Amino acid sequence: MTESRFHTLAPYACRPEESRGRLHQEADSPTRSPFQRDRDRIIHSAAFRRLQYKTQVFVYHEGDNFRTRLTHSLEVSQIARSIARVLALDEDLAEALALAHDLGHTPFGHAGEDALQEVLAEYGGFDHNAQSLRIVTKLERRYVEFEGLNLTWETLEGLVKHNGPLTGPLAVKPDRVLPGAIAEYAQLHDLRLDSFAGMEAQVAALSDDIAYNNHDIDDGLRAGLFTIKDLADVPLVGPLFHKVTRQYPDAEPSLHIHEVVRRMIGIMILDLTSETRRRVAEFKPRSADDVRGLGRPLAAFSDEMRANDSALRQFLFANMYRHFSVNRMTSKGRRVVKDLFRLLFAEPECLPPEWRRLADGKGTAKTARVVADYIAGMTDRFALDEHRRLFDLQEKP
Repeated sequence: MTESRFHTLAPYACRPEESRGRLHQEADSPTRSPFQRDRDRIIHSAAFRRLQYKTQVFVYHEGDNFRTRLTHSLEVSQIARSIARVLALDEDLAEALALAHDLGHTPFGHAGEDALQEVLAEYGGFDHNAQSLRIVTKLERRYVEFEGLNLTWETLEGLVKHNGPLTGPLAVKPDRVLPGAIAEYAQLHDLRLDSFAGMEAQVAALSDDIAYNNHDIDDGLRAGLFTIKDLADVPLVGPLFHKVTRQYPDAEPSLHIHEVVRRMIGIMILDLTSETRRRVAEFKPRSADDVRGLGRPLAAFSDEMRANDSALRQFLFANMYRHFSVNRMTSKGRRVVKDLFRLLFAEPECLPPEWRRLADGKGTAKTARVVADYIAGMTDRFALDEHRRLFDLQEKP
């Protein structure tokens, strides 16, 4: 690791040699920076592997070509790393945050999260960002000296604050009760929950927006939930389809889709880097802490792009996320998660031995959290199999 690499970073980037370290002190790696080690630990985690069979929008068995949480996370990491390189940020930290941002998601996408939030209402609720933190600080068990992955302060703060501050006057949701997992960990390791996260986390969050909006267009069209014609009046994407189909009238529709998605991603990245550079020139941050204390995001889309993004989200919400076929799938997912929780909460003796040992009897707050951890870690496939094992009288336990 040479010093010259660090000199290429912008002054407001999170610099690995200035990391605030880990909760449990470890010797530095002779071959990797602290943020590279974080990325590698995330990739090697069981929670990351399970993303392969967790729903993005479509349940895993509905088609091999639709995105899963894993392929989505890889696409986000590619975009985040590209943007970080252009803005002279730490690419490894941006990549680590992109790869980790969905670790806490349940099976069946947001339907599973909504179901757990409902059944856990009296026991602290459920939040996928808090669950991500819980996974990397507690539930992953790979090291003999500590629980979790023992990630750096910068990765953990980015994981919980990538959408903005959680407490204080700048909190994104000021009336929201801080999730228990985050409040508990913050007592051990102050993540400065009242400030914005570093630039790499801000970039990773916007890369998530770029990835899922554009790739949901791709998946939605291929699934037949809407047509290219339906997108005609949607800002940016509609005119792009018109331009591409005129430019390549003889190309297959699938190639038109690829071309539009490719161009959309490029346009959004250019807008983001341009607006971020404008803000850097205006506010002149000289350190990562200047970014955290700025009082507003430094990485951002332009006003015009935010309006385009909002219009696209409204279209996808109405035509994809609330399509009757998706509603039927998510309804099944909610029922499976609720059924599993209610049975295992009332009968923790049905939990696998390694999980049963963590519970302390039926109907307690501790058992509720253990059951939630068990279910949240399931893939779609395992949740469906476990539901059959527990509820189908002809299925072997």
